[in-house]
Amino acid sequence: MGAGLHRVIVLFLFIGLFASPVFSQNAGKLAACNAGERAPAFGFWTWGSNTRIDVYILEANFTPEEVPYLLKPVLLWDAEWQSTGSGVRLHYAGTTSAARECRNCLTIMRAPVFNQKTRHGSELKAYSADGTQLVTYAAILLDPALTDSQTLTNAVAHELGHSFGLLDCYNCKDRSTVMNKLKRMNQSNGMEGPTPCDIAQVRRAYKQLGTRVSQSPIGINASVDEGEEPVADDTPIVPR
Repeated sequence: MGAGLHRVIVLFLFIGLFASPVFSQNAGKLAACNAGERAPAFGFWTWGSNTRIDVYILEANFTPEEVPYLLKPVLLWDAEWQSTGSGVRLHYAGTTSAARECRNCLTIMRAPVFNQKTRHGSELKAYSADGTQLVTYAAILLDPALTDSQTLTNAVAHELGHSFGLLDCYNCKDRSTVMNKLKRMNQSNGMEGPTPCDIAQVRRAYKQLGTRVSQSPIGINASVDEGEEPVADDTPIVPR
């Protein structure tokens, strides 16, 4: 890692450590968080409770200037580890030359996932060694067409939501959930981290996880696009 990139990351993390969580103050307001209206439903793929997830960025895919935008949603989701009841900590482990397939590892990387049929620009790929909903390792794939820095933040924030069990909510009220969609290519939706309704739904998801761990929806040892069953998880982008 170059010295310039190291300074950028250290500065960003320093700021993040001393910043108050944006959404924590309102996390207890659950009454208005109706699934399908202001909150997403929750479903299959989920990090195990009380785990530490090592987050890597594929170095060759991003510039030093883009790295802070990728890390911002990581920090915002991590800041809510107690509020969500998940106990899951997201730890930035640095850059990597190849996608990591280690237990409790997450790699942020680029891949050509955008196409006219699905109209999405990012995906979460999850792998379960045990054939259950519990994620062993995962990757967030960002299409090379996503070039706007703020949109990179929005896409990572959305896909991290999938890794905490949240499903898409494209009909939810704007800005009520990070699981809403992008309306235009490289046009930010302003969502950088979980909202109070996202936090409430993750808390419900992990409460359910405490009583029952579901089998993987497509079978054992499968690498899948999280949420393909029962609903698509893609972050849709409508080209200009």
